Amino acid sequence: MKVRGGGCAALLAVLSGIGCGYHVAGKSDALPKTIHVIAVPALENKTTSYRIEQKFTSATIHEFLVKTSYRVVSNPENADAVLRGKVLSIEAVPLTYDTASGRATTMLVQVRCQVTFEERATGKILYHSDNFVFRNEYELSTDVPSFFQEQDPALERVAKDFASRLVAAVTENY
Repeated sequence: MKVRGGGCAALLAVLSGIGCGYHVAGKSDALPKTIHVIAVPALENKTTSYRIEQKFTSATIHEFLVKTSYRVVSNPENADAVLRGKVLSIEAVPLTYDTASGRATTMLVQVRCQVTFEERATGKILYHSDNFVFRNEYELSTDVPSFFQEQDPALERVAKDFASRLVAAVTENY
């Protein structure tokens, strides 16, 4: 059997020119070119979780600053677009347990929010979801002293992961 180098090279050239459609999350240019400054006022907290809106707002601002080229402000009057949201619920359900102690070792955390991203100049809604759901699994320590110290770091991990998903959804205009 004879292999033709020219045919393989042509096939390789054609295949390398075909894009797969994948891109890095949060790196899309789907927003209007007129948006340079985004306001992220504090999210509203409709849960009983103390200060959760502060952690989620802070994480969302940080994510915009790290993953996009937009300037972020808190006052909607000083922005081209405004991201408003409400944390509607947060639930943590044990998934796995330590057989020796009976304590949960993995939790499934689910956060449900209402989110609206609006262009100020036109009033156009660029992104809206009444049911923006984020869920992820988190491992817990089985060490008793550190178990009771994990609430704040765990909430910060959830907020960071949530913000990453939210900023990607908003900037890519799903």
